[in-house]
Amino acid sequence: MNIVVVGLSHKTAAVEVREKLSIPEAKIEDSIRHLLTYPHIEEVAIISTCNRLEIYAVVKETEQGVKEITQFLAEIGNLALLELRRHLFILLHQDAIRHLMRVAAGLESLVLGEGQILAQVKTTHKLGMKYNGMSRLLDRLFKQAISAGKRVRTETNIGTGAVSISSAAVELVDTKIEDLSSQKVTIIGAGKMSRLLVQHLLAKGVEDIIIVNRSHNRSQELAKQFPQANLKLNLLEDMMTMVAQSDIVFTSTGATQPILDKNNLSSLSINHSLMLVDISVPRNVASDVTELEFIKSYNVDDLKAVVAQNHASRREMAREAENLLEEEIEAFELWWQSLETVPTISCLRSKIEQIREQELEKALSRLGSEFAEKHQEVIEALTRGIVNKILHDPMVQLRTQKDIEARRKALHTLQTLFDLEVSEQLI
Repeated sequence: MNIVVVGLSHKTAAVEVREKLSIPEAKIEDSIRHLLTYPHIEEVAIISTCNRLEIYAVVKETEQGVKEITQFLAEIGNLALLELRRHLFILLHQDAIRHLMRVAAGLESLVLGEGQILAQVKTTHKLGMKYNGMSRLLDRLFKQAISAGKRVRTETNIGTGAVSISSAAVELVDTKIEDLSSQKVTIIGAGKMSRLLVQHLLAKGVEDIIIVNRSHNRSQELAKQFPQANLKLNLLEDMMTMVAQSDIVFTSTGATQPILDKNNLSSLSINHSLMLVDISVPRNVASDVTELEFIKSYNVDDLKAVVAQNHASRREMAREAENLLEEEIEAFELWWQSLETVPTISCLRSKIEQIREQELEKALSRLGSEFAEKHQEVIEALTRGIVNKILHDPMVQLRTQKDIEARRKALHTLQTLFDLEVSEQLI
């Protein structure tokens, strides 16, 4: 068995490619089920965000497993394999383990140290377990990665004052406009990214903010988090009217197709410059809007210049985080290697338990039925306790032995001494 990750991110693919391979949460279950139908894939988990799509898998045979995942990506993205491979990265075993740890810690994010990715890794784990994509290996790996992400945020300062995609979007706008506080702003969408947009816009002194969303209840929930602000709430059917009245429009929805394009924007009566900032993947704003003279449009890939300073100031903190991650990687590797001991330990326990039961039965028969019935539970507990105490120290030493060769010699010795027939090896 081997752990692999096949994916693409803001580092390897532009938003035009990433949006083709985005998998919304509603389609995660079908995607997991599809991937598990491939003959070489045993476990699978999917991280899909605006900046990355990564498929983690436990595979029977590495090369074939990677081919199957790549084929799946080509199908969902409707891309030729040759074109797709230009944008993919493939990491195996320890490199895959280290990568997930770095992702959970925010070290692979567009915005170094951003905290939202840890919640997304938790969601991946939850969905992977819910839809039976994960078993022992990926379950343990994701739990270790989540633990690593938490440690990095509590034991280093990398998350202190870290900007998010939303705050970087607001900073981008602030660099383009002389007085952001005087602008009329519309936010399309009412999710977490939109909440962060409101938070950062208010910090910049913006007072005129409109929320447009499909669900009025979701907009109200958002507004309740900012009682000091006079947020105006509108339904999606009023979107174009609100856009026409705005100076700046942020889009952050789960739509799979653009909701703003050249056609619907050109029909508006707008006599002023309009800035569109799209932080969604797939994109909410079509690329053809740039053909309109009064439109200035930006997407998530345009945020890279804004976050470059963030990276420079956080490199030292990132080095601290790397040291913590090495500890977490070592802990997972030690656990992974200890799985080699499981078949032998199970076989030994089974053989000793069989001997215990046989000898217990003989002893009880000699004690007489009346005594045996009265004291059987006590004698049963006594014999089990003796067996467990005898086996405890050797089993712990086997599992925690870091020297692989020494552990394998010990396993071989056990198998020989106790005449164990161990048929299954996990690695």
